[in-house]
Amino acid sequence: MSYLDKLFSVAGKTALVTGAATGIGRMVATALVRAGATVMIASRKGEDCVRVASELNAQGGDGRAEGFAGDVSSETGIAALVAEVKVRTDRLHVLVNNAGISWGASLEEFPYHAWAKVFGVNVTAVFHLTRELLPLLDAAASDEDPARVINLGSVMGTQPLADDAYSYTASKAAVHHLTRTLAIEFAARRITVNAFAPGPFQSRMTAFATATEEQAKHVGNHVPLGRIGGPDDIAGATLYLCSRAGSYVTGAILPIDGGQSVQHGMTLFKE
Repeated sequence: MSYLDKLFSVAGKTALVTGAATGIGRMVATALVRAGATVMIASRKGEDCVRVASELNAQGGDGRAEGFAGDVSSETGIAALVAEVKVRTDRLHVLVNNAGISWGASLEEFPYHAWAKVFGVNVTAVFHLTRELLPLLDAAASDEDPARVINLGSVMGTQPLADDAYSYTASKAAVHHLTRTLAIEFAARRITVNAFAPGPFQSRMTAFATATEEQAKHVGNHVPLGRIGGPDDIAGATLYLCSRAGSYVTGAILPIDGGQSVQHGMTLFKE
């Protein structure tokens, strides 16, 4: 194994990626499987996870994927997911809290219940699922190779921009703060906690604005680097944080946004 391969290797690691049947979660899972990890893919639609796992395994990577249902929107759903993970492994090297939802409505019409719903999946589930999986993360952690937690934040959690997604943008700011809080609390356990803060990528959540190449190009024109993000952008960040290369990084909110987090007068989907 070359120096570069060893530095960025995740071979032999076991990971759980929530919400991994589509979008950024699938990009994360794909990178880990292709690089040699065993990846559990879980989301509310179990049949989609089984299908995606089969598709990833057919790509011929060095790792393998397992797909099954997992709903993080309730306490009972999280308990069931944790139980399923414990049946499949006794240690977890990587946890990626990717599952998330959004809600869009004008300021005048934004519904009260949209706050609890969005915060329940985007923030509450991140805390409770991570806490319940701590025994498995502890079992995988060491001084030389900490266990890793990656939470999905957003550029909208770093910039004061709502785009009519008021509960979403507030929830992602909360994810960033929770990430830093857990990073310091878990450091002694040799578990790193970081967050991705992506800009626009093609996904089910952003399909209203990026579904076609023409739409994606239009949104990309608002990004300093001139394009929306792609699978390799997520893959590179994932392998960095999950490998030896990222073992000394914790509490970081990693912008994967083409420069939007430092852009004055940033726009995303609205003109």
